[in-house]
Amino acid sequence: MHQLNLPPYAYKIKEMDGKTYIFDTIRKKYLVLTPEEWVRQHFINLLLNHYGYSKNLLRLEGGLRYNRLQKRTDIVIFDNEGKPFLLVECKAADVAINRAVIEQASRYNLTLRCPFMVVTNGINTFCFKVDFETGQYEQLKDLPKINRL
Repeated sequence: MHQLNLPPYAYKIKEMDGKTYIFDTIRKKYLVLTPEEWVRQHFINLLLNHYGYSKNLLRLEGGLRYNRLQKRTDIVIFDNEGKPFLLVECKAADVAINRAVIEQASRYNLTLRCPFMVVTNGINTFCFKVDFETGQYEQLKDLPKINRL
């Protein structure tokens, strides 16, 4: 797997039937280790252990409908009132974070209406504050901290 620009952590890996699995601390089970899952698990570690988000406020691979199509979000963080707060779209490290990736996350966010949105490939991470009234996105230098909830 690629070396990421995210904090290292003591992940758990196991091999079974010729496949590699990584332990997901949120869902409490081993998942097939794909390049995207590698980034997602590192980003979950960042959210929990470096930004102080609660495991109870995270939902992984949640379903949503967009243009009559069923889609899955990588990570959604909810505020203390249960409203969607931060959408995180994870890509594999070798996938460039470009306009198309940001637009994909933005389309998902039209349904969720999170005031903050992140796109990351573990190498590059971009965070935006979303103004739904004007349709404007403001790029932030850092993720919103837990004390802003």
